[in-house]
Amino acid sequence: IRATGRDTFIVDMGQNFAGVARIKVNGKEGHRITMRFGEDTLKDGRLNWWTTVAGQIKEAWGLKGGPGAPKTAWQKDEYILKGGGEETWAPSFTFHGFRYIEVVGWPGIPTLDDFTGLRMNSDLDSNGRFQCSNTMFNQLHEVIQWTFLSNVFSVQSDCPAREKMGYGADMVVSTEAFMYNYDMAQFYAKAVRDFANEQRPEGGITEIAPFTGIADRGYGDQSGPLGWQLGFPFLQKKLYEFYGDKRIIETFYEAFLKQMDFLQTKAVNNLFYWDISDHEALDTKPEALTAGAFYYHHALLMAEFSAILEKKENVIKFTKLADNIKKALIQKYLVNGTGRFDNGTQSAQLFALWYQLAPDRPAALQTLWQEFERHDMHISTGIFSTKYLFDVLREEDQNELAFQLANQRDFPGWGYMLNEGATTLWETWAYPEIAPSQNHPMFGSIDEWFYRSILGINPTAPGFAAVQIKPQPAGDLTWAKGSYNSIRGNIRSEWKIQGKKYSLKVSIPVNVKAEVWIRCKENGPLKESGNPVTRVVYKNGYAIVETGSGEYHYESEY
Repeated sequence: IRATGRDTFIVDMGQNFAGVARIKVNGKEGHRITMRFGEDTLKDGRLNWWTTVAGQIKEAWGLKGGPGAPKTAWQKDEYILKGGGEETWAPSFTFHGFRYIEVVGWPGIPTLDDFTGLRMNSDLDSNGRFQCSNTMFNQLHEVIQWTFLSNVFSVQSDCPAREKMGYGADMVVSTEAFMYNYDMAQFYAKAVRDFANEQRPEGGITEIAPFTGIADRGYGDQSGPLGWQLGFPFLQKKLYEFYGDKRIIETFYEAFLKQMDFLQTKAVNNLFYWDISDHEALDTKPEALTAGAFYYHHALLMAEFSAILEKKENVIKFTKLADNIKKALIQKYLVNGTGRFDNGTQSAQLFALWYQLAPDRPAALQTLWQEFERHDMHISTGIFSTKYLFDVLREEDQNELAFQLANQRDFPGWGYMLNEGATTLWETWAYPEIAPSQNHPMFGSIDEWFYRSILGINPTAPGFAAVQIKPQPAGDLTWAKGSYNSIRGNIRSEWKIQGKKYSLKVSIPVNVKAEVWIRCKENGPLKESGNPVTRVVYKNGYAIVETGSGEYHYESEY
């Protein structure tokens, strides 16, 4: 606590989080205490409330709210003392996003014992554990947990202070990272219902759900942009993939069909040309390419859902639509004779690679490598391509490159945020001082990489009925350990490197098939619990073993 004026104090909780402050105070009846909340302080030590103003309603900017709205909608609590001894109070029916409290009118000098931060979030069961030899990654993982839990209050929000709304794109890019860490089965089923409830009369899906009227770069009838509309079917896909929930696809199939009918009426020669696109990318966003790719994604999901529900005519119909969209995207955006798509940025190349658009994949990858080099091996990605980045590099066995990009400590990157004192993730790669949030889950998609690539835990059948365990050691990592508690039981992966020796411990639940990839030199010796393994296939620096449930300890030469 420090004084910033005659009767004004700044209380630093030491951690950005969502919740409220509980105060303990003595004073006279009728005395008024005012508290304002913010994520940071200004250079002169006063409260920085700019990043937490609701809806950007700021008198200094000339932005106004509706009837009854304050001139500046900062987070503020007031308490009027009743007098007569010690009083303890915290507000009900609200929550704030904050680290700092500006206290005005405190009777006397406040002490640390007078303030308690009460952390709040929906009660999600923890499903995942991750730890490794890289201390920055461990710190980042912890910061992501604070960020994620700050943004689950009935809806998965983009931030807990300024907007508190369920944006579809923010969910698309972080869904799997959330699912590896928490049981999201009921929470995301509710999010799907929210989008269905808000479906527009013509069939479009809104940018946010519950809907509050925001419709940026949409396609009429208050529908949202395609990357944000994608939240509705994408969540269904992941609920099926992680929990084997076929019912959610059945329940909302007709609503998805209605959405697809709407999108088909708005497409121009199987393409779309505007979208919010790869939000917060540092290079020029390939807006039209991303819009078309999102449309392609909708068609792919519609064909897949139709196959799951055995609706053969629609499988044929939407497979054909997806093929036509893909052909149109390649014809429009591939630069002939190269692997470059559209403007050739990291965003453009990652969209082309993630969506399997590149006819010459090595050439497209080479263009992407050149973009990394142009940025001095730093990312310039936005919210979508950041997620896509780690997926593509995992599939290409390029975890050394993924490690290098993730481990950078200067701007732009996660290490830069941490070095600047971030205790939750920012909305922007640059330090957000005036408008963007300092508690935003979208760049937390990297946490998925911790589970999928470093621990190597990946489902290969719905509900984790079959899994691939393929840790990809990289960089200076010498060990990693963690687990994912699937609906079939706990899946554990723990590996370490000592000299040239590689050790991998794996736990597979009952009734789950596993394909285990162990780093190993070609045709090198492989042991399990001290016994030689004879039925093994060698590929790209791995020994591959198929197994069932049980506890296994593999050892090889690395």
